[in-house]
Amino acid sequence: MVNLAVSTGTADHAKTGNAPTSLSRVLVALDQSDYANQAMREITRLAASADGTVTGIHAYAAKLHDRRFKQMEGGLPEKYQRESEMEHQREVHEDLIGMGLGLISDSYHDAAGLISEKAGVPFRRLSPEGKNYACLIDAVNTGNFDVLALGSLGLGAVAGSTIGTVCERVVRRSPIDVFVAKNTQTAIGDGPIVVGMDGSPKSFGALKTAFDIARRLDVAVHVVAAYDPYYHYVAFNKISTVLDEEAGKVFRFKEQEQLHEELIDEGIAKIYQAHLNVARSVAEDAGVEIHTELVAGKPYQAIRSYVEKHNASLLVIGKTGVHADDELDIGGNTENLLRMVPCHVWIGQTTFLPPTDVVAEETIMWSDEASEKINRAPDFVRGIARTAVIRQAQAQGHTFITTRFVDTVMKAMMPGGDNVDGDKISEQAFERLQWSPEANAIVDRISDETVRENIRLRAEKSARRDASVLVLEVHIRPFITESDLPDDNAPNVTWRAAPLARLQRVPEAFRGQVRASVEAFVQENGATIIEGDIAEAAFVASRKNMCPVDHGDGKS
Repeated sequence: MVNLAVSTGTADHAKTGNAPTSLSRVLVALDQSDYANQAMREITRLAASADGTVTGIHAYAAKLHDRRFKQMEGGLPEKYQRESEMEHQREVHEDLIGMGLGLISDSYHDAAGLISEKAGVPFRRLSPEGKNYACLIDAVNTGNFDVLALGSLGLGAVAGSTIGTVCERVVRRSPIDVFVAKNTQTAIGDGPIVVGMDGSPKSFGALKTAFDIARRLDVAVHVVAAYDPYYHYVAFNKISTVLDEEAGKVFRFKEQEQLHEELIDEGIAKIYQAHLNVARSVAEDAGVEIHTELVAGKPYQAIRSYVEKHNASLLVIGKTGVHADDELDIGGNTENLLRMVPCHVWIGQTTFLPPTDVVAEETIMWSDEASEKINRAPDFVRGIARTAVIRQAQAQGHTFITTRFVDTVMKAMMPGGDNVDGDKISEQAFERLQWSPEANAIVDRISDETVRENIRLRAEKSARRDASVLVLEVHIRPFITESDLPDDNAPNVTWRAAPLARLQRVPEAFRGQVRASVEAFVQENGATIIEGDIAEAAFVASRKNMCPVDHGDGKS
């Protein structure tokens, strides 16, 4: 029995693809905020290069304002409660609703029209009545536009804002590509364009769109693939604390841990590198030079770090990724990157399958047994494992995939998988590494116990990957963000060796709390160095605060 390769969840049109995104019909959300104005400037540059048309849209909620005013009438000051005065106020408000909001909308269009006129791009106007995000979604659902551009924040932006509610709601619901202006001081081309690549049709669609933008604006393109070799080390360590010996045997825990270690460290790294190799081939066919890089870490954090390191001006990513199902509206990595990166973001809906993948999907067949075997793979790797098998089959000229061929490819992905030594694993799998004092000092500054433990496990995994017997500062830094650590502008204190060693003897679950308490005590007493009597008094005070009973000599 044979069957065709099982679908990976890609829509039929992805077989031929619809990337790159057309720039001929652009819709821009207007509100005269700095971010909206930046979106207008950037998207107009692109539309001009494509002989496109820009349509500005500004919605004003006249009915909402009218309803709110009527709700407020009963609470107006006494001088407005006279019938003649109330009627006058109603007339004034009706004029504001009837003409005032329309004039405001017209002024927004006038300002945007000047930008389009200067660029030689035709400009059209839409001024619907209703809530902003709903009107934007109605407009993009008409099928009359190829790209929506809007600012990440509007007129309601306050300090600390990252994404406005209108932007967030629209991006989540938009069926077309969305360009989000996130930096009012940066133009596309001030830094490279970075493409997030995970091998999905939308990531390749994003790649093609990035090529098109790069040609139009003469910008360098970087393609980055990120995989997380640390997650399963954390997960299996956590599982090991709740599984008893008998449950571990049923679950075949030791073998599972070894399998995932090898799959993550070796196999997935190879698969994501293969995606980059395919991207390079697509670039060569398109006549575009690209820089590719494989980075390790939680994908959105690793890509964010890359964007910041290379001062990217635009990040282009698919709206959903390789693990998406039909019900998913936006991928987790895409959503996090939209919030976190400092550069402009282009969220792609178009798709593209590289020619090699198209041919493979159409011509290669699977035996029922091989298909069943690949479908037994864990959900998180099934799609990429299938891609690996198909690509290898095509490379070797096969058009029929058997279980033996699947085994051969999987063995190449997971070296040593046939030689799982359970006893060896039991001795070494979860043995915690030693930490340097400097590394301990950094991680102990993290107040959130859950975050602290997660970072500890990831740092240990990083140390193991480096074949280090000690966790060093270099193993921690990739996993710590500024928000994890206390404010560096606060008064600093210096720990001497003896009290720092004493701190390390405090159980890890309480160490961060004790550290903060000791430092606060020292600072309150006007000291900057933790040593001698002040250190002793601080530890005593910390212990009393945590357990307010008589402790005798007060030793921690």
